[in-house]
Amino acid sequence: MMQRLDGKVILVAGGGGIGDELARRYAGEGAHVVLGDIASDRAQAVAEDIQRVGGEATATHLDGADEQSIAAAVALACEKYGGLDGLHANFASFSALQHDTDVLDVSLEVFDETIRVDLRGYFLCTRLALPAILARGGGTILYTSSGGAYVGFPRRVAYGMSKSGVHSLMRHVSGRYGAQGVRANCIAPGIIMHDRWPEWSSQTPAENIGHIKSRFGRPDDIASISALLMSDEGSFITAQVISVDGGLTMRA
Repeated sequence: MMQRLDGKVILVAGGGGIGDELARRYAGEGAHVVLGDIASDRAQAVAEDIQRVGGEATATHLDGADEQSIAAAVALACEKYGGLDGLHANFASFSALQHDTDVLDVSLEVFDETIRVDLRGYFLCTRLALPAILARGGGTILYTSSGGAYVGFPRRVAYGMSKSGVHSLMRHVSGRYGAQGVRANCIAPGIIMHDRWPEWSSQTPAENIGHIKSRFGRPDDIASISALLMSDEGSFITAQVISVDGGLTMRA
């Protein structure tokens, strides 16, 4: 594997199907990775897997909606590895997502929880990680987004609104801090098959999803573009939303 991230320190805020693969890919390309997740046992198992193959990774508990938890993860990266070069915010409130209906029916409790985690949490990650990135002379912030930000799906109104807000946050960071060496982009996955979404395999035929008919997306599809954007090879890419969805959405 290429070593495009050699020596960089990257905080992956949110594990799971995509986040675990992000950590593996970043470490595989030479980065020192801190993987934070609310399921700290799972994050620890991923970090140990990375270490077994010669990579450098540390796991920590991270609640993406809790300011102190995020601050502690950033501090850990700086104390253990000497600074912070990259942040990848990659979490959502999946418990709220199951009950996120339409604008007339969704409860305010579900709406508030979605915004608290999926938007406010990304704001907090940015607010707390950005000073450390600036102290290194710049770096990269990536946000996992969704096609729900710009496609009018009949359900998940709160989720779509939160992701639209993340796009605005990303553009703010790009515009305000670009001159100081900070790049920011969003990655909008399509349907990505992993162990937290087993029901997709039996309920939705791949030929109904996007224009690549032969398969669903995989976590490594997201990790590969993320590694490019984190690396110096992506140094002229900023303020973009990049869809990795097999052609499910088409935008100019």
